[in-house]
Amino acid sequence: MKKLSMIAVSVICVFVIFIMGIGYSVSAPGYTGKPSKHFDGKKFNNKEGYDSKGFLDLIKWASTRNAGNWTEKTEEDITYGEKPAERVSDSVHVITYVNHSTFLIQTNGLNIITDPVYSDRVSPFSFAGPKRMRPPGIKFEDLPKINFVLLSHNHYDHLDVNTLKRIQESSDPVFITPLGVDLYLNKKGIYKTVSLDWWEAHTINKSVSVSAVEAQHFSSRGMFDRDKTLWAGYIIESLSGNIYFAGDTGYNNFFNKIGQDYGPIKTALIPIGAYIPRWFMGPIHVDPKQALQIHKDVGAELSIGMHYGTFPLADDGEMDPINDLEKAMNDENFVLMKEGEKIIRK
Repeated sequence: MKKLSMIAVSVICVFVIFIMGIGYSVSAPGYTGKPSKHFDGKKFNNKEGYDSKGFLDLIKWASTRNAGNWTEKTEEDITYGEKPAERVSDSVHVITYVNHSTFLIQTNGLNIITDPVYSDRVSPFSFAGPKRMRPPGIKFEDLPKINFVLLSHNHYDHLDVNTLKRIQESSDPVFITPLGVDLYLNKKGIYKTVSLDWWEAHTINKSVSVSAVEAQHFSSRGMFDRDKTLWAGYIIESLSGNIYFAGDTGYNNFFNKIGQDYGPIKTALIPIGAYIPRWFMGPIHVDPKQALQIHKDVGAELSIGMHYGTFPLADDGEMDPINDLEKAMNDENFVLMKEGEKIIRK
């Protein structure tokens, strides 16, 4: 009996070491730099009022989950959107919804893509983790040549290495990231990078600039890199009007500052999904009602919902974000797009 117990302990130890090894191997390198209000020299942090959830909270959620319903759709079930134009003029911007948080933004002769994800799973593994429930609305081969890629943070449903490498091979763009995320891209052979702190700008040309703005979230790809790189939203300032891409975020009071500093905002891209249960998801993901409040806070002329309907990341079902947004809507100019659909903003 004692021998069997020793064997069991040995097996458990080997398993724990194996898991920790995987956790270490997929962890991203951390940012190093001078401390700031949101960087203590080792880790980044959010504003006051942020309720950080740890490993024990994750276990609690995983053991009490009550996931909503999803229906998987394949290529046979959808119609892909039309092939986007190669370039768009200065007078308008065209926004095409691909999936999840992936938008093709075309303006001033530039093609910009946000958090591009074309993989079937958003996970360190190809055989496990959140699975794609809908195909991307635009075929990868139909994308025009991409000039800039905006990455909001390093989570798998926003930073998809396989997709980034495909874009690098087909377009050789510049990858704009929050602080430290560029180090992970460099590690993966992607060197054409620009990293930004919150409220820092990168000038693309005389007509267009990109600024990183505050978001409330966290970062990690493995077990040993929690909050060692920054997360952010972005403002694209252009002749056709300013565009706000919120990235992944919980709610706080900095959205008013975004509206004040970068207004008027013509178009905002705001997340509405992965928000249930609120006790766990609330600090990092806004719900539809909060998304509408962000729309008001930043003073957007038009807002478009994102971060829903593609990957089951929380307990809300496929239709919950849509239904809850509809219930909370009054007269806000806030719309949802189908994958592959485009909006022309004049």
